[in-house]
Amino acid sequence: MWNSSNPALSNVDALSTLFQDGRTARSDQATLTGVVNRTGLLVLVACVSGAGGYTLVTAMPSLMWISAITAFIICLGMGFVLRGNPRLAPVIAVPYAIVEGVFLGAFTSVIDRTLASMLAGRAGMAESLTSMGVALPALVITLSVTVAMLGLYRAGIVRPTAGFKAAVGAAVIGIMIAYLLGFVLSFFGMQIPYLSLGSALEGGTAAWIGLGINAIILVVAALTLVVDFGEIDSMVESGSPKVMEWYGAFALLVSLAWIYFEAVKIIFRLALIFGRRD
Repeated sequence: MWNSSNPALSNVDALSTLFQDGRTARSDQATLTGVVNRTGLLVLVACVSGAGGYTLVTAMPSLMWISAITAFIICLGMGFVLRGNPRLAPVIAVPYAIVEGVFLGAFTSVIDRTLASMLAGRAGMAESLTSMGVALPALVITLSVTVAMLGLYRAGIVRPTAGFKAAVGAAVIGIMIAYLLGFVLSFFGMQIPYLSLGSALEGGTAAWIGLGINAIILVVAALTLVVDFGEIDSMVESGSPKVMEWYGAFALLVSLAWIYFEAVKIIFRLALIFGRRD
């Protein structure tokens, strides 16, 4: 589990062995181009389903909790299924992208409506953001972070060494436990201080501390991409079969979705901090 911060890529060597007794024929081997193409397809599917989730929750806000719980159960289940049987990646990857997209679209809709109600009538950045929405800025942040991490990785500035992967993996596990705990506590009307978006609503020092924690989590999410790039390179170099391209694309989508999720929250926090000053 320490080999990669992304659970979907936690044991690439073993997964490669599962598919082959030697090396797969060159024409049937996974390539970086194939991983990129399939990742692009999954991102497109997630964006389209995200638009649907956004529209649906805008019309029926009560569906937000339903979509959150459903997405959590389905995505967790799909992750465990693929971990045990990567051959199913071509079948599961697209449905996963749909479910993930619907949840992120629903979440974005809730954030947009909250900002619109709290910053109504304010000028400056608040007016621009409420009219434009947070989806576009969040997508720009996600793309920028991805390009930056890929550049650092290709330049050899940041490398997924054993120590690096162990540190990032430990950070991811800690964050996921905190999020899961916060999710459970929310059913009892409680929240983890500064981690939840409630700190942004409080303003003052609490809002700034929450922003700082959110930024740290975004950095950790970005670093998972470096680990994923290294694992995918290893997968390609080991001669894994083409079906693993879908598996690599699925793993990258997990990281990209997390980065977008954190980006939306950061925009929300910044909008409330600076929007109140307009």
